[in-house]
Amino acid sequence: MKILLTGKDGQVGFALHEKLASIGEVIATNRNELNLENSDAIRIFIEKIKPDIIINAAAYTDVDKAETEIELARKVNAEAPKVLAEKASQLNIPIIHFSTDYVFDGLKNEPYVETDQANPQSVYGQTKWEGEESVRRYRKHIILRTSWLFSGRGQNFLKKILKIIQERSSLNIVNDQNGTPTSADALADTTYKIIKAILNNPNFKDFGTYHVALEGETNWYEYASFITDEAMRLGLKTTMTSQDIKPISSGQHLTAAKRPMNSRLNTTKIKNTFKINFSGWKEELAATLKLTLTNT
Repeated sequence: MKILLTGKDGQVGFALHEKLASIGEVIATNRNELNLENSDAIRIFIEKIKPDIIINAAAYTDVDKAETEIELARKVNAEAPKVLAEKASQLNIPIIHFSTDYVFDGLKNEPYVETDQANPQSVYGQTKWEGEESVRRYRKHIILRTSWLFSGRGQNFLKKILKIIQERSSLNIVNDQNGTPTSADALADTTYKIIKAILNNPNFKDFGTYHVALEGETNWYEYASFITDEAMRLGLKTTMTSQDIKPISSGQHLTAAKRPMNSRLNTTKIKNTFKINFSGWKEELAATLKLTLTNT
């Protein structure tokens, strides 16, 4: 069993890399080893290694910068997945691809289900949607949408807040955007279970799009406050407390890219199909935070 994993240095790729070793030979790449901006390089690489499954954990994720780096975002988020899916189709192998709540406009009052109409409001969301559509043309695909991803490495909201509360005396955070923080470990665990299900069943037919999110919901203000309280409880020396974090509206915090007001994802489909249960986001975040602070 030969597994091609792109984006090995990202949050999801890093979490997946070690888990996949028990399944087979993992050929894990970063941008230096496989340039996803170069379609021909992707084709040559795959033809050379001939994998049994492709897992695309690479993405252009700088939401605001994507508004000006449109071509780069499109190459990585839309064109690369298209080439990966085409090669998967030629080799008749499964492809697993990761996507985002940003494919939705965030105007729905309830958590989004997989069949809800996409309506991306940013370059990042649009390019991720284009990538999804390219992968979806090939039958043997799994697309996993998630939101508010966190881990102890890379760039994410958890790491950003930990830095701020050790340097500043106050912070304003929006409180009108709702979602569920989801750990890279939980997403990697879910992906691992799906891969095992595919490999253990020669007649596997449950390909398609699925939502992955931990249990519960919050907003960015409450999320930042929880991180601060938990970090202080674990002994982190800070220059501010959660009382110094003030809630503001999205209208008071303008960004280059528009954010979905509702990022909540309904996970009923993946739970029922793969018999997966998710922990609460606070429980997962506390565990990740403890590990992160222990290792710094």
